[in-house]
Amino acid sequence: MMGKTKLYSLYKGFLDCLCLCLSRRSGEAAGDDRRDNENGHLIYKTGDILVDRYEIVDTLGEGTFGKVVQCLDHGRRGSQIALKIIKNQEKYREAAKLEINVLEKISEKDPHNRQHCVQMLDWFHYYGHVCISFELLSLSTFDFLKANSFLPYPMSQIRQMAHQIFHAVSFLHDNKLTHTDLKPENILFVNSDYSLVYNTEKKCNERRINDTAVRLVDFGSATFDHEHHSAVISTRHYRAPEVIMELGWSHPCDVWSIGCILFEYYEGFTLFQTHDNKEHLAMMERIQGPIPQRMIQRSRKQKYFQRGRLDWNECSKAGRYVKDKCKPLRKYLLSHGVEHHQFFNLLERMLEYEPSKRISLSSALGHPFLLPLAGPGRSQVWRNSCDRSR
Repeated sequence: MMGKTKLYSLYKGFLDCLCLCLSRRSGEAAGDDRRDNENGHLIYKTGDILVDRYEIVDTLGEGTFGKVVQCLDHGRRGSQIALKIIKNQEKYREAAKLEINVLEKISEKDPHNRQHCVQMLDWFHYYGHVCISFELLSLSTFDFLKANSFLPYPMSQIRQMAHQIFHAVSFLHDNKLTHTDLKPENILFVNSDYSLVYNTEKKCNERRINDTAVRLVDFGSATFDHEHHSAVISTRHYRAPEVIMELGWSHPCDVWSIGCILFEYYEGFTLFQTHDNKEHLAMMERIQGPIPQRMIQRSRKQKYFQRGRLDWNECSKAGRYVKDKCKPLRKYLLSHGVEHHQFFNLLERMLEYEPSKRISLSSALGHPFLLPLAGPGRSQVWRNSCDRSR
């Protein structure tokens, strides 16, 4: 006969096991450390199924917000989707709710998914994590550039991508939204299949994307016109001067960011390679000339200026770096062909210091650089738009 002590031990083990199983099935236990790691990420493995529907296939990426995984959606006949799993932390949950609000607005205004913005399919809560499902896309325009050894995109493909990006962001602006975090990482190819083409100048094979269809993603920082506008927005290299100088911002800050993005597609490197505000402004002056006096006078960052000018020593180590790294915008031309000059004319108008003078995206869609993609009569639209509000 089994001893009382051994019997009690087996009984206690059975109860502990039962309690553990029940706790794992208990649902919305936001702080369940068996499901989250120390950073608040959901712990998962390939083959796990969320809410009896989403089967995890692979991890696509990770950010401060959480992770993005590839899933089979068994509620959509096993179609492949991307699932954004937000960290189990209050500030990220609140940010996710704001993003969902923006994505629902986009779905409402673009039910047929024609405006080149990523499509949200569904969202749900899972053990303290907000999860958002999207159509599955491919590499970002930055990741493709990186995999291609930072060889620039061909001009024809820049034109096609610019056309879609202008449409997408113009659509946001029309609906009283500013994206605020436009960068090559947030523009994804629908399909990143490519062909190998021999580059005679570089004497190497380069990847040439087969289909330039893109989608705009990451609306976590998107801001409606009526909402509070944070003082600092945008990833550093794509940040507009009015943001750095704390002059207030609106839709034109997106236009500036896109100008920086298109330059990067054209050259293969970032226009403003810096991590310091004053150095960033010095780079702008080296590339585009002096910052307008009226912007300096209104700036809340007077510590960057002295006697109405940028307080900058060109003979310092930082000054020499800027001088070596930057040159007037037109000196970056890779060719003197007509389309290259048209492209740089467009960049100059997108990188105007004064937000009120910066070209709008609706006007940019009529610029001569995009005419090969436009219908008849667009050149007249462009000429007329030059004299109107931009």
